[in-house]
Amino acid sequence: MGNGTGRVKLLILQGPTASGKTSLAVRLAESVGAEILNADSMQVYRFMDIGTAKPTPEERRRVPHHLLDLVDPDEAFSAADFRIAAEKAIADITARGKRVIVCGGTGLYLRALTKGLVAAPGGNEEIRRELREVAEREGGGALHALLERVDPVTAARLHPNDRLRIIRALEIWRCTGRPVSHLREEHGFSDAPYECLKIGLAMDRTVLYEKIHARVDSMVREGFPEEVKSLLERGYSPSLKAMRSIGYRHMIEYFNGTHTLEDAVLLMKRDTRRYAKRQLTWFNQDREIKWIELPENLAIIVRNAHDFFD
Repeated sequence: MGNGTGRVKLLILQGPTASGKTSLAVRLAESVGAEILNADSMQVYRFMDIGTAKPTPEERRRVPHHLLDLVDPDEAFSAADFRIAAEKAIADITARGKRVIVCGGTGLYLRALTKGLVAAPGGNEEIRRELREVAEREGGGALHALLERVDPVTAARLHPNDRLRIIRALEIWRCTGRPVSHLREEHGFSDAPYECLKIGLAMDRTVLYEKIHARVDSMVREGFPEEVKSLLERGYSPSLKAMRSIGYRHMIEYFNGTHTLEDAVLLMKRDTRRYAKRQLTWFNQDREIKWIELPENLAIIVRNAHDFFD
């Protein structure tokens, strides 16, 4: 559904893990006549339901959801793939006269959809393997120190422990001879194909952590260990990117005897808290997000949604 500028309107519901995005998105979608577009990088994988906190079957019956269960755990899926799939889904939804609510906590996916992506080379596994070996041999700090020499702007933006993004930045530099910061500056992230209302779900950090702990406990009760065991029995390698994600790697360490189940759950809670902090750091860089405290301001979010679409 467009506007005077011809751009489709997207209501984007974002925030840290366990902040209540999914249930709120369903409620809003029912209220404004919308369908929901997933923007969680883990929910695109089939067979990974409990550990990724996918919408329940009942929630999916209430409101159509898109971009769930797109690929198997051993298939590659990038932010660029997400943008292509999202654009197609948005066109389909709006062609049927429905509105679109984008719901998820993967900041890179949301930026890819709303601002575009830097033109960077594809992955080079040989370079990545070489950089991982340096990190194993000399520690992650060695990679961050190298990035500081070749791209101090990007190095200042990344935490020294953010090995994945540091390796990607060094990989791009090795492939192109240019720092990522230069590519980002040229791109400018000025692409704006949609008119967006970005709502961020805010809550006291203590309350958020309590919700994270409760979610992890609920996942275990609902059969999360059995879900991971089933994935291993299907032949999916523990070294896969999807299988190294939070929760899945912790359960694998339980099954291989590295941790007890109790310890694996405690580590999963700790790492989920850390992930939530990283999400908030990412989102806080976006000044377009309108942060609204939950649950006391739920009515404000509903009113904002109606005002935006109407």
